[in-house]
Amino acid sequence: LQEEGRKGAFKIGALRRIWRVGAGGWSPMVTDRDPWLQVDLRDQMKVTAVATQGCSISSDWVSRYLLLYSDTGQVWKQYRQEDGGGTFVGNVNSDDVIPNKLSHSMRTRFLRFVPVDWNPSNWLGLRVEVYGCSYKSDVADFDGRSSLLYRFNQKSMSTVKDVITLRFKSRQAEGVLLHGEGQRGDYITLELHRGKLAFYLNLDDTRQRFSSSCVAVTVGSLLDDQHWHSVIIERFNKQVNLTVDSHTQHFQTQGEGDSLEVDYELSFGGIPLPGKPGTFLRKNFHGCMENLYYNGINIIDLAKRRKPQIYSGKVTFSCSQPQLVACTFLSSSSSFLSLPVASAIMGGFSIRFQFRTWNPDGLLLSTQLSPEHQRLELLISNSRLLLTLHNFGQQLEASAGHRVNDGLWHSVSLDTRSLQITLTLDNEAASTIEQWEQLEARGSFYFGGCPPTGFQTPTLAFQGCIRLIAINSQPVNLNHIQQGLLGNYNELQFDTCNIRDRCLPNLCEHGGRCWQSWTSFSCDCSGTGYSGATCHKSIYESSCEAYKLIGSSSGFYSIDPDGSGPLGPALVYCNMTEERVWTVLTHNITAPVRVQGSSLQKPHIMMLNYSASAKQLRTIITGSEQCQQEVVYNCRKSRLFNTKDGRPLSWWVDQGGERRSYWGGFLPGVQQCSCSLEENCIDMNYFFLSYKDHLPMSHIVIGDTNRTGSEAIYRIGPLRCYGDKSIWNAASFYQESSSLLFPTLRAELAFDISFYFKTTANSGVFLEIMGHKDFIRVELSSPSVVTFSFDVGNGPAVLSVKSHLPLNDRQWHYVRAERNVKEASLQVNQLPLRFLDAPADGHRHLRLSGQLFVGGTASQQRGFLGCIRTLTFNGVTFDLEERAKMVPGVSSGCPGYCSSSSSLCHNSGKCIEKSSGYTCDCSQSAFGGPTCKEVSFDRESSMTFTFQEPFSVMQNRSSQASSARRESISRAREDVAFTFITSQSPALLLTVNTFSQQYVAVILTHNGSLQIWYHLQTHRTPDVFSPILSSLADGQIHRIRIHREGKDLYVQVSNGHIKSFMWTCNELSCLLLTVFVCSYSAPGSTTGKDNFQEEVLLAGSKGFIGCLSSVQFNNVAPLKAALLNRGSSLVTIRGPLMQSNCGALADSITSKNLRGNTHPQPSQAKDGKESNDCWEHCPCNHAVFFYSVVTAVVFIAVCILAVVTRRLYLRQAHRSNHSIKEKEHPHNVETGNRTELHLQNSVRDNMKEYYI
Repeated sequence: LQEEGRKGAFKIGALRRIWRVGAGGWSPMVTDRDPWLQVDLRDQMKVTAVATQGCSISSDWVSRYLLLYSDTGQVWKQYRQEDGGGTFVGNVNSDDVIPNKLSHSMRTRFLRFVPVDWNPSNWLGLRVEVYGCSYKSDVADFDGRSSLLYRFNQKSMSTVKDVITLRFKSRQAEGVLLHGEGQRGDYITLELHRGKLAFYLNLDDTRQRFSSSCVAVTVGSLLDDQHWHSVIIERFNKQVNLTVDSHTQHFQTQGEGDSLEVDYELSFGGIPLPGKPGTFLRKNFHGCMENLYYNGINIIDLAKRRKPQIYSGKVTFSCSQPQLVACTFLSSSSSFLSLPVASAIMGGFSIRFQFRTWNPDGLLLSTQLSPEHQRLELLISNSRLLLTLHNFGQQLEASAGHRVNDGLWHSVSLDTRSLQITLTLDNEAASTIEQWEQLEARGSFYFGGCPPTGFQTPTLAFQGCIRLIAINSQPVNLNHIQQGLLGNYNELQFDTCNIRDRCLPNLCEHGGRCWQSWTSFSCDCSGTGYSGATCHKSIYESSCEAYKLIGSSSGFYSIDPDGSGPLGPALVYCNMTEERVWTVLTHNITAPVRVQGSSLQKPHIMMLNYSASAKQLRTIITGSEQCQQEVVYNCRKSRLFNTKDGRPLSWWVDQGGERRSYWGGFLPGVQQCSCSLEENCIDMNYFFLSYKDHLPMSHIVIGDTNRTGSEAIYRIGPLRCYGDKSIWNAASFYQESSSLLFPTLRAELAFDISFYFKTTANSGVFLEIMGHKDFIRVELSSPSVVTFSFDVGNGPAVLSVKSHLPLNDRQWHYVRAERNVKEASLQVNQLPLRFLDAPADGHRHLRLSGQLFVGGTASQQRGFLGCIRTLTFNGVTFDLEERAKMVPGVSSGCPGYCSSSSSLCHNSGKCIEKSSGYTCDCSQSAFGGPTCKEVSFDRESSMTFTFQEPFSVMQNRSSQASSARRESISRAREDVAFTFITSQSPALLLTVNTFSQQYVAVILTHNGSLQIWYHLQTHRTPDVFSPILSSLADGQIHRIRIHREGKDLYVQVSNGHIKSFMWTCNELSCLLLTVFVCSYSAPGSTTGKDNFQEEVLLAGSKGFIGCLSSVQFNNVAPLKAALLNRGSSLVTIRGPLMQSNCGALADSITSKNLRGNTHPQPSQAKDGKESNDCWEHCPCNHAVFFYSVVTAVVFIAVCILAVVTRRLYLRQAHRSNHSIKEKEHPHNVETGNRTELHLQNSVRDNMKEYYI
């Protein structure tokens, strides 16, 4: 046993093992700095568990600790459990023994116990026990010029199954570990490349070596850390498993071959040139390997015994690699290392060192210079090295490198020993700064940062690892620094480079890109169709039915049928012109197909490719109430069946690949059309396939058109489905002891739960699922509070949302809870989201083993009384109605007018139950009237609406102020939607601006094209986006939908495709518009001209001639407020403003334009004759529009009084009572324009509510 304090290391002879009676234990001196306890096992061992105990007969114990390991005692690595947690739970007293089983065993000789927390009332003390067994291995040392060659007994070796295992360690990021190849083109190669393992395998003799068609798989990261890593390669035919440490990749090889044919030999450590041992084609391996097995053969053991089939070259059989000791800079604000300036013989100074980091910015080195008032800084800036000489108010700079924050080691050399400063990075050409006189360093060299008493710099301190420091060619001993014999330091960890690859494995879902810094990672979800901290939440609705319920009209939409599940979005056409909402999925064969000359021997076969994958199609069909597919078949002298024996001469193939010979919607096995059996045929050439389990048709085969004059013409329509079975799938709970049980759920790294409820009870558990210690629970904890609690091993975490109105009011309320490795969130109705950050280094995996209880708990207490519907878990909807049929105290469905699937309230209106009917609450809709379908805009007028900040924003301002820079940019968002008709250009459609002179303006340019101006950063020119170049000043109805989420902007014009844009803005400016919006003007001239650009002013000066309706900004409908709340202090009206029928006319035009277009294709309007004729003759193209002249002025209102805001700050701060700080989003716009009735499978972003 060995301990480390500030004064160095020494032996301890009086320690006792745990459980022994009597005095004993380790307790360092109070003055020791960063103490640790080291255990030498005398030989390499396989360690499986550790246990700790406090010092006996004392109050000294360790409550949390880190565990480090090393096989040399020089270079250390922190042990982490399988889920990434690096901190072990210790003791709460000095007597109990606390064991910790390792999730994966480690092979090591040395262990270090590093206390993190201990008895706050006394001091730390420790007794330890280590569990494991002996470990033996065969080791080979490769010096970069040697290799092992294993020669086969025959000329070549052909295998269909291979198993290769080995362990290696290296300090080099490049090098070949194994290679074999055959004359026919097969090869296998495993090599280190940029600190990762790259595996190449080719089994196809038609492929060229290392061609683009070969399989190349990359696994692992930071493998040049001088620690052992295990590799397992398993192959059977084309199936391959490649495992590095605990990370496995499963893949399949390309081509036709199944066997690997290797000629003569396999090489380990490099790829030698034929006939020239020791000469390599690629950089060879420099490091150690142990326990190297090829198909059960111990290669190193054969080499040690000098067997003739092994050529060992200069390989030695002990691992004597020198260790390169590093130190870790832990803090981006307070870490530093100061070293004294050493005198140089030639004048000036030189510094060399190596570093590695993930951070794009940080101070590496700084020092004061002589003559005075000069300073030299070397820092990482925007992922490049930047050398700056501060010289009497001037700055001279030199830069080097690109993406130096890639996690690899980089060598830096800085030299001032001549009349120039030279900066060299790795093997690149040097960069220089010329100087007039010799520069000398004075004081100290500061690495990584500056002490509080030193000169201050605004640059972040360096977070990362540094090693091999040399000043004036003299190496610096880091052990002397640690022992206090040299220099000074703060927030450093010695003997280890504690770097982690937080993107391995990639925890960003659905193809999101992972970006990391030293302390965290983030996900780029752009282009994935998902949002959130880990790209878990779909931005699309789950069905056309859901789009209709939020006020959308017919058009092409992307739907995500399984929500946050693995399936991606699919493009469909939603036909909403009928009472039923039809989902239309098109395929590649739209025109009629003529068939001649086919027979059973050479049939005509046509494959149909749909706009969705097979899994997406199956999910859509399963979730629909009914599906059908139209088939039109005309023939002459062509038969579907052989009338003699009933053999089919033509058939179709379903999505599962089964042949089907029935037609016309009848049941399988009946080879006739349904109308033939029912004797009601009107057109024998026109029928529907409607058996859901077999839809859609994937192939059609025609086999009887080879006779003279014989032909067939067929047309296969799109797949059409209606109804969403999940939306109104409900259960009613009448007894507290009753609950619905569902199987155990897998939700280790991420899950989301969403549902609707209505009740009159004061409290009750909606759902619960338990594990051994972990759990999930969502409950109504009081009449106005919904609580989401869970535990993943870091202790219970609780999120609560409190409503200012009771939730037990017999109305539907929406709940969505999500947990991922980054954060947890809870949404209730339109109330602000509540967020809770996950611990930075805590447990990640949620381990559940019990059943899911819906409407109650395992203890059958605190059950829920009321209705629950649309219960969805990770995109899977539970069939509550079917399960309720088997449980007493629970019934299927839910009584009440607002529980039906019919859309009683439109355009996001909320259905309110009454004792003898219902009413529609249109407060969150852009429309009004009894069913939220009325309101528009007419006459010459101007209108300004002042946004009074929502209660939720004011309520949570204190938390925003304290965490504005920590909030993700993705939480800043706006949603804008409006409909207009005009023939004028240029024209200003609307503006939104803030007291800080930020603004958004939507205009039509001179040529009528749409432009969106975003001015979020007042010191920069505005960002201008042009989503459509064609003219919108065409007298037609146009619906504009704009959604911004952080740096991403999404725009949809009418029912066209969504276009996305991205721009660069800093975090705070991206947030401001959402938080501090003050006024809205629509439409017309602008005031406050200082901050508007010339193009916007020009558009505003022309006024607006046309019709404007359905204006929505976030959760506010300014136009409706102006019409329905005249006299309000929030609304300023100039000139006449009254309701008109132009909004209704807009709906009429949309409906008529879409009517009759039953099977539209994206290209049909261009290519289809029927479509062209319809558009030419439809009366909707000649409808008379009512125009009005509208001018508007911008009124900048005074925002909330500072005194009120301050009081709310204090109130909110008083509410924070969790050890992990909760975050509450400002008035969240994800559900700003939606009521509980229309919130379907999840609470979507407003972008999704309107146009996706």
